[in-house]
Parts: sequence; structure tokens; C-alpha cells
Amino acid sequence: MRYDLAVIGSGQGGVPLALDFAERGKRVVLFERGDLGGCCVNVGCTPSKAFLASAHAAGRARRASDVHVHCEVRVDVPAVMDRVRRIVGEWRDGVEKKLAKSAVELVRAEASFDAPHLLRAGGETYEAETVVLDTGGRANVPPLPGLAGTPYLTNENFFLQETLPQRLIVLGSGYIGLELGQGAARLGSRVTIVTPDDRLIAREESDVCGVLSASFTRDGIETRLERKGKEVAYDGTTFTVTLDDGMALTGDGLLVAIGRRPNVPDGTAQRAGIALDEHGFVRCDEHLQTSVAGHYALGDVAGQPQFTHVSWEDFRRLKTVIGGDASRTRDDRVLAYAMYTEPQVGRVGLSTDQARQQGLAHRVVTLPLAQVARGAEWGLEDGFFRLVVDPRSDAILGATFAGYEAGELIHVILAHMEAGSTWRVLERSVHIHPTFAEGLPTLARQLL
Repeated sequence: MRYDLAVIGSGQGGVPLALDFAERGKRVVLFERGDLGGCCVNVGCTPSKAFLASAHAAGRARRASDVHVHCEVRVDVPAVMDRVRRIVGEWRDGVEKKLAKSAVELVRAEASFDAPHLLRAGGETYEAETVVLDTGGRANVPPLPGLAGTPYLTNENFFLQETLPQRLIVLGSGYIGLELGQGAARLGSRVTIVTPDDRLIAREESDVCGVLSASFTRDGIETRLERKGKEVAYDGTTFTVTLDDGMALTGDGLLVAIGRRPNVPDGTAQRAGIALDEHGFVRCDEHLQTSVAGHYALGDVAGQPQFTHVSWEDFRRLKTVIGGDASRTRDDRVLAYAMYTEPQVGRVGLSTDQARQQGLAHRVVTLPLAQVARGAEWGLEDGFFRLVVDPRSDAILGATFAGYEAGELIHVILAHMEAGSTWRVLERSVHIHPTFAEGLPTLARQLL
């Protein structure tokens, strides 16, 4: 069977690409070996944010005492986890219904390459002029002695739990480890986070980590910085993780959250001739084309920033590129992202550290949320706004926000940057009082 387009994987870029091509009369086949919807729907954004909705509601209720409202918090953890799985099921069903209504041929089997344009799945062969890899990634599990064969957790099985461990050890302090670790703590677990780095999230600036550390301490979370797990023991009920300094941590659960690895279909390099980079990601050019003509990759497996909104934009990029317009490239939009701890972290463009490392001329201004009226009025003073600008052109190079709903507020800066605006436009803007966003012109006015 011959197709115009074959898509391997049903993530947030592959599905809309398949649907778009099918709507335009192309013959399209989509392969999926697991649940429809990819990482985001099944084990990523959707379940984690549904989980955090409950966790942060509990955390905010406890913190209401800061404004003299005293709450007794009772968490129904089995109901929380059931709600998470229900929402995942609804979103997954939504993907299936979209595909069922389309002309896309859905093959529920693992696809592998027999040759550059020849795929095999479920005992059948499929020939395609254009092939797109949207296979995402999986949890990176280290070869720790004693870990294999134990019921350790990753983001891929965390949400299958009916209850949460009373004592949870988290290996890793990236987005997954911090979000799920704080979420579990707010829902009743005693949490210890272990990281080899000197701060909780090493890619962010130290004062961001200071804001998070204070919040985590308030939630009763213990941290072990500059430490690695050396070995794991499990006796059927309890994990014992021995650290490289000899300290032994015990817990009822162990969450491994030390990063992600790409999922690459069998035969990609050997039989299709598609080159991989030194980390195992598909090597792509600026147009997301692989080393083989007519083959493309998007999202995580292409080594793109591992965010759903990037995968979605990669769909829009590839739609244009495959259509013959080379104007779209893999990094042609301003990148922003957020971490859904509490306080949140919102980032766009360059941080101060990144501007310095790149040798760019820059100016930096910071405004503590304690100096924003809404922060003081609501008792939400943890965090700050920070802006990085080019002193010659006045262009905004980036921003780092830490605080209440920072992930929402960062879009103000994203819009300015995408529009080619400057800090002077932000400075003269009249934002509503009293809002957190009111602090953004105040932030920019420090540059006058």
C-alpha cells in the first residue's frame, strides 16, 4: 500500500499534521503502538496539571492562614487520582474520535523501517513518499544497582496509583520531579528530593531556585543537594536509597525523574539511513528534515524543547515546509515555557545568565512581587519579575518571572518580543490596577 504521508506516533504534532493532509485529499497512514494522544495527553501535561489542580488547591487552603483564614484540609487522594485518569480518558477519546471522523488510516501497531520509504507494522508493509517521526520520548532510567525489577515510579506510571506513598523519594529536580514532588507533598506525602546539582532546578537562575526552595521548605519537603543515588534496595514494602555520601533514605515510593530519552523506531538508522545525534535524537536541519530526503521529525524525538506547544508549532512548521514553502524553521518563534510548581516559574527568551554566557550586551532589572500592590494585598509576595534588554536597540531579550500565575503573565513579554516591541512600549503601557501585570510597566520603568 502506498501513501502520500506516513506519521509514526500520535502526539500533539503528528495528529494535526495527519488530519490536515487527509483533509486536503492526501492518502495518510498514522501508526500508534500505545495510547492515542502521545505523552502530553497520557503521561505528561494533562494528568500532571489535573493532579496539581488538587495539590495546589490544598496548598493554597493551608496558606490562607497568611490572610487570617484558617482551613482544615482533608484530601481524598483516591478520588484525586480517579479524576486525573478520567480526564486523561476523555482527552484520549477526543483524539480517537477526531481520527475516526477523518480519512486518516489508523494502524494500532508499532512501526519499524524496512527501507527508507518502506515501513512494517502489524505484519503489513506500507510505502510512503513522506515520513514524519512523532515518537516522543520516555523516562530515562539510570542503571542504579538494585533498581531494576522494583516498583519504582516514573511519570509514565505515577498516575496509575490509587493512593500516594506516605514517604516519597524523588531522584531528580527538573520539571517532572519538582512538580510531582511538591504535588505529592501537598496531598500528604513526606517528600525528599535528591539532585546532583547545587540547586533545585539547575537551568534556572539561583534566585528562582531560592523562591522555590522557600516554598518547598514551607511544604515540608526535604532536599539533598549535590548528591546522587548510589544503589537501591527494596524489601517488598520499603525502598532504601543509599546516596554517594553514604546516607540512606527510606521511603514507601521512589520516583525516578532524571530526564527523558528519545523513542526511535526500529531500523531508523540501520535500514532507513536516518542519522541520529550523539544523544540519540533524530538529527534534523533547520526545516526539521532528517538526513534522508522526504523524512522529517518533530517534537521531542527531533531534539526540540520538550514542550507540547513546541510540538504543535512543529506541526505548523512542517505543514508549510512539506508544502514547498521553506520560510518556516525549527526555531523561528520566540520560545516561552512555565513550570507549574507553586510559585510558578515563567520564562521567555534569554535569562541573565544566558545573555552573559553568550557575551551579549544587556541590561537587567528586577522587581520583587512584594513591591506590586496585588502581591501585598493578596499575601502572594513570593517571587519577582525580571527583564533582560539590549541597551542599544531597547529590544527585549528575555524575561524570568517567579510567582503567582507566572506562566500566564509571561505571555505579555512573549507578545512584545514576537511583535518586535521594546521595553519602552512596555514602560508607557497603562496596565490595570491592581493586578500582578500592573507591575510589568513598573519593572520596565527602572530602565529609564
